[in-house]
Amino acid sequence: MNSFQPDFLLFASDAERLALWGALFVLLAGIASLMERRRMKRAQIHRVGWVPWTGLFVGFAVIGGGMLAVAVPVLLQG
Repeated sequence: MNSFQPDFLLFASDAERLALWGALFVLLAGIASLMERRRMKRAQIHRVGWVPWTGLFVGFAVIGGGMLAVAVPVLLQG
């Protein structure tokens, strides 16, 4: 047994775990969106940065949305 696994995940179904991972990816997409907005409003125009925040946002949003689209109907059925 993995000692790092929280108790509420011990008896979680696959759909619940998938929904949690999907929510995590959507949260990461939100953070990437905020960082892109911060990058666009920078004070020094020549300091662009190197992280592709828009690409990360799209990737995280697609993965998280797909996971939630698969998991939520199963969770609503009971």
